[in-house]
Amino acid sequence: MGWLALLLVGLAGWLIWTGRLQRMTAKDGMALGAALVGAVLSAKGKPVIGAPVLIGAALFLARQYKPRRRRASAPPPQRIDDLAQARALLGVAVDADPAAIRAAHRRLIASVHPDKGGTEALAAQINAARDLLLADRQEG
Repeated sequence: MGWLALLLVGLAGWLIWTGRLQRMTAKDGMALGAALVGAVLSAKGKPVIGAPVLIGAALFLARQYKPRRRRASAPPPQRIDDLAQARALLGVAVDADPAAIRAAHRRLIASVHPDKGGTEALAAQINAARDLLLADRQEG
């Protein structure tokens, strides 16, 4: 068991040397400390006390660093393809000029921006509506 204690001390030294210890959480540090204590107790001839501590810390760390499944991404926001839908969303008239479209966009996006508590999907729809109406004005 002495080699295990040396291995854990070497691991702690490597974590400190590479700077990875700074990214560890408090729980990770406590588990690493418990593993060191368990390994030292086991090496000193008290495996009844040290082995459960060492095994518990190892199981905790193994559970923390197992690969996690990726969360499903949110569905893409609905595209606004219809000019009437875009005008209704921004609240502009059929004959609105680019300045009026931009002003309506700024007014609306200020209230529903994700930084202000709105959703990214709604902000994306508003941006798409503005882009569609501005592109239609440039074509026509």
